[in-house]
Amino acid sequence: MQKGLKLTDILVTIIIALIFSVIYKLWGPLYGIVSTFGIQLEQLIYGMWFIAATVAYLIIRKPGVALLAEVAAANGEFIFGGEWGVATLVFGLGQGLAAELVFMAFRYKRYDVMTVSLAAVASGIASIFIDYYYSYIGDLALWNLFLMIGFRLTGSILIAGLFAYFIVQALEKTQVTNLVRPASSDDYKALD
Repeated sequence: MQKGLKLTDILVTIIIALIFSVIYKLWGPLYGIVSTFGIQLEQLIYGMWFIAATVAYLIIRKPGVALLAEVAAANGEFIFGGEWGVATLVFGLGQGLAAELVFMAFRYKRYDVMTVSLAAVASGIASIFIDYYYSYIGDLALWNLFLMIGFRLTGSILIAGLFAYFIVQALEKTQVTNLVRPASSDDYKALD
């Protein structure tokens, strides 16, 4: 499999990112509604903002895709009028880079649920550090901080890890992902 990104890979990644940028934009008000229930429950749905990187990586399976997808999705959310403004771009860069580092650690050869969940957790951790700079996290009581971190990482695994994995598995069953991946040696052996 060729490692470099082709124009087709970039275009498909951008389309995936644009789809998720619309979802990100719509997710903001839902996040606000859930936050009214208190005790950091909104952190359980925070993982949606990391899903573009994991879905794009599972579909394209090449270096740089996770970073490109998350940055492009953050840009799309910003362009569509996301409520967090320019900070969205910083979050997209940090979250995408964190996911990319996990995929790089596995040499871009693992596409299983554990690897994607680790990438989701890495994005969650990156978002916490960025939130610390932009937000109120430093003012939280220790128990509340642990609750927030635990819920955010749990939501990361559930949404950007498991949910993303099963979305792509469903796409695999339709064989639509074969349109963006070159034929492997196993594919050629199956023809014999």
